[in-house]
Amino acid sequence: MTHSHPSFPDTHHDTSSNTLFGFWIYLMTDFIVFAALFSVYAVMYTGMEGGVAAKDFFHLKSALASTLILLLASFSCGMALLAIPGSRTKTILGFALTFLLGAAFLALEYADFKNLLALGYSWKTNASFSSYFVLIGAHGLHIVFGLLFTLVFILQLLRRGFTDAVIRRLTCLSLFWFFSYFVWIFMFTIVYLIGAS
Repeated sequence: MTHSHPSFPDTHHDTSSNTLFGFWIYLMTDFIVFAALFSVYAVMYTGMEGGVAAKDFFHLKSALASTLILLLASFSCGMALLAIPGSRTKTILGFALTFLLGAAFLALEYADFKNLLALGYSWKTNASFSSYFVLIGAHGLHIVFGLLFTLVFILQLLRRGFTDAVIRRLTCLSLFWFFSYFVWIFMFTIVYLIGAS
């Protein structure tokens, strides 16, 4: 004797877990891109023409200041994330501080690029400068996107409050900032500390 049971569709979807899992996959693929750029830099940074290389123009003080600024940005982002969902004001202030620190980091990076260009060195100079500008520029582009997303999500938080979608987006944003700092630590170590020595 068989009993037939009506089939009910599974209406429960854990969109938050799916989104976070998808974002982790994105971060891993992004890390692969940076690994490839690091490999190119490691091979090309000695590719000099005319006896000059990007490593000859590194300013370790500027790179260290950039590192500390990005560390503070990641810290303020983490503090903002911890304030969810208890305090919307603390969350907004934390992400606003992250935005300001990220903008300061980008300003320092822009100043370094501007100094090199003023001296007549660009990505067209030789392989060393080309790999340097592409690697650091790719990270700078990530910071630009991080700033844009931070601004958009702060506005969403102001308008909508702590909805599930907003919390999910802020969590992904925090992961993005932590990833950007993680990649910069490799850049600071490999490009500036080891490269300049």
